[in-house]
Amino acid sequence: MKLGTWLSIGSPIIAELAAQSGFDWLLLDLEHGCSTETGILPQLQAIRGTDTAAIVRVGAPYPDLIARVLDWGTHGIMVPHVNSAAEAGQIVKASRYSPDGSRGFSRTVRANDYGLSSIDEVAPPLIMAQIETIEGVNHAAGIAAVDGIDILFVGPSDLQHDLKNRSDLAPGDFDFCISRVAEAAKAAGKATGILVRDIRDTGKYRELGFTYIAVDSDLAILRKSYLGTTKS
Repeated sequence: MKLGTWLSIGSPIIAELAAQSGFDWLLLDLEHGCSTETGILPQLQAIRGTDTAAIVRVGAPYPDLIARVLDWGTHGIMVPHVNSAAEAGQIVKASRYSPDGSRGFSRTVRANDYGLSSIDEVAPPLIMAQIETIEGVNHAAGIAAVDGIDILFVGPSDLQHDLKNRSDLAPGDFDFCISRVAEAAKAAGKATGILVRDIRDTGKYRELGFTYIAVDSDLAILRKSYLGTTKS
């Protein structure tokens, strides 16, 4: 299992501390987090030299944004609301150089140590496609089959919200949907991931085959600690 956590605050100090604490990967959140694009690079610099991988969640699958965070040296990207194989294919295309994609090429970006390393030495980015809607669940098999998609990552809050508000279209309840996603990923030889709020829930998802599990966020951990102090 690869254990991660969400970084929503955008602090390089928190990123550095989290990496030194032994997480396998960290999610730097550009969708709902407080960080701006300019705040991503200092966080990446803060965890350099550790064994912790940095994954940036882009707010939308814009090719220029995907290329920029990859040029900065992130190990991979997470893209929210991936609903079809066609969308997944476009994400992969934006993440790869010609002839497999449309990503712009530069020898002097941080991912190449500003020109000190060969482009051939840079590993392909890890791509996490978030399954957060009924459409995403229904098309999970097709999304997983796309070459270059490495992980189907369930967004539990969005998926539960969608299931609640469009129950007439739901293929089943939340547990049914995450099982369907896990089965689709396994059939395609891909991994699955999910965000949990309680470390005790990791066992349940490991049994379902989930191997990339993020536990809580920096913001939530601080909130709980502050409230625990003021309410005690």
